[in-house]
Amino acid sequence: MSTLIFHSIDEIIADIAAGKVVIVADDPSRENEADLVGAASLCSKEMVNFMAVHARGLICAPISRERAEELDLPQMTRRNLEGMKTAFTVSVDAAQGITTGISAADRALTLRLLADPDSHAEAFVKPGHIFPLQAMCGGVLRRAGHTEAAIDLVKLAGLPEAGVICEIMDEDGSMARVGNLGEYQKKHDLKACTIAQIIEYRRRSEKFIKHENTVLMPTDFGDFKCHLYTVALDNSHHLALTRGTIDPDKPTLVRVHSECLTGDVFHSQRCDCGPQLDAAMKRISEDGGVLLYLRQEGRGIGLPAKIHAYKLQEEGLDTIEANEKLGFASDLRDYGMGAQILYDLGVRRIKLLTNNPKKVIGLEGYGLEITEQLPLSLPPNVHNQKYLDTKRLRMGHTL
Repeated sequence: MSTLIFHSIDEIIADIAAGKVVIVADDPSRENEADLVGAASLCSKEMVNFMAVHARGLICAPISRERAEELDLPQMTRRNLEGMKTAFTVSVDAAQGITTGISAADRALTLRLLADPDSHAEAFVKPGHIFPLQAMCGGVLRRAGHTEAAIDLVKLAGLPEAGVICEIMDEDGSMARVGNLGEYQKKHDLKACTIAQIIEYRRRSEKFIKHENTVLMPTDFGDFKCHLYTVALDNSHHLALTRGTIDPDKPTLVRVHSECLTGDVFHSQRCDCGPQLDAAMKRISEDGGVLLYLRQEGRGIGLPAKIHAYKLQEEGLDTIEANEKLGFASDLRDYGMGAQILYDLGVRRIKLLTNNPKKVIGLEGYGLEITEQLPLSLPPNVHNQKYLDTKRLRMGHTL
């Protein structure tokens, strides 16, 4: 089997604008899969049929959050347990002009209506045979997924913010892998790109973070420079502590730490966040590097929900089960803005202090190379043993 031949993003945009489908490949460390992607506004029955016959996966329609709200499309479930946290809304069919809704022509009409700015909620019935997916604001610069990639590509093509995507499956029903799609690409004469390419393309022209200020920060572990950053998308603030000189040609020791008030400030023994923060600061103080402190409390669910999750853990649930019972995914953290901050600081090559494989996904598109992944494992205590077991067994952390 041969691998894909990748094209420039300008070539990909041209095909999208012409109503063609393209192959968009995922990060090998994420799903290592590829989707067919097209523009919903230009969708034809031939496009839908090609996806159904030659891709075989679920045909979905990425749309923006604003479009989902305009069309009154709530999330399919309050508790999103899907592995990649794909934000499915309720499914839809066109309210008029179709028969059963499943034919290629019927689905193409529904897709075009989703993209039509003159269409309103009354133009659809629920449930249906098309599955809208709500893209994260900021696109692939926030989440390196096919949903966001589709929205970014149609926007770059000057088309309405609605796409159509379908996972590519092999003839035997298994998922096609990026490294084995060369013959498929040649047979169907399709252009291809990676999500990392889209990230890089947008990163060259767009920037969502702003460096606000730098102050000296003396700490118990030594003196650092503290950099304040603002994210334009949500006006959130993040910090970066640096020690020593950052050389873009040499690997920089980096710790990406998500805020944990209970562990970092009050030294709660229910998690390992505080000890990890201390260990990282000590290591960076000795060797130089960057501690990136992201303000996304409780894996992104916020402080109040985190305390409620603690109560559920006292009743026997593990950390994932508690989050899900409250209606949250197990991990809602966003590392895209952190990657932009690191690049702004001059970091290009990284020795990453982490036990979490998620933190390395999609970083190449930001101009960052992971040269080494260094574990930051600390001994458990009687209060966090179950928590650490859950991270290791259910979240893939290296412990």
